[in-house]
Amino acid sequence: MPTSASESKTVHPVWLRCTHWLNALAVVLLVTSGWRIYNATAFLGFDIPRSLTIGGWLGGALQWHFAAMWLLVANGVLYLLINLASGRLRRQFFPIAPRQLLRDVGAALRGKLSHADPRHYNSVQRLAYLFVMLDSLLLVLSGLVLWKSVQFPILRDLLGGYEAARYIHFYAMAALCAFIVVHVVMVALVPRTLLAMLRGR
Repeated sequence: MPTSASESKTVHPVWLRCTHWLNALAVVLLVTSGWRIYNATAFLGFDIPRSLTIGGWLGGALQWHFAAMWLLVANGVLYLLINLASGRLRRQFFPIAPRQLLRDVGAALRGKLSHADPRHYNSVQRLAYLFVMLDSLLLVLSGLVLWKSVQFPILRDLLGGYEAARYIHFYAMAALCAFIVVHVVMVALVPRTLLAMLRGR
């Protein structure tokens, strides 16, 4: 059956765009409320400016954080299930050949990384998106230890105890924020990728 011109230019299906933007909303809420929660102890010796946080006070920030946590988990599970069921996870993110990865990293550092076909990810994108998936999983697991430490003793011990989980959670969040900064810069450099994520084509 022939494919229409509009269908052939589809970059991101509706489900992918919906999960992407829901995930973006969840992450913004989690980070800004998480910074307010961090400020209650400031265990790393510095404070996050209150203007960058939400919740107003510790209790309010915790409510925002838990609400956004459920959105992130539900949305993430849906995203993963659809990717697995459709075979997209294997097609889009694997394989990552070391030589190709090195070539793509070199091209990225020179500002010459190709975005000729936004329907296919280069090796740098594949590695970055897989990192985000694993980092998000680490955030959820360490968050469970911080939230229900007594109920998850094995997980707590695997992460090195409650205090270690607190550091892991913060640094995993910092890594996610670093990815977001790079991601936004790349979108600014190639604005048609934003249009594709908004319109699908």
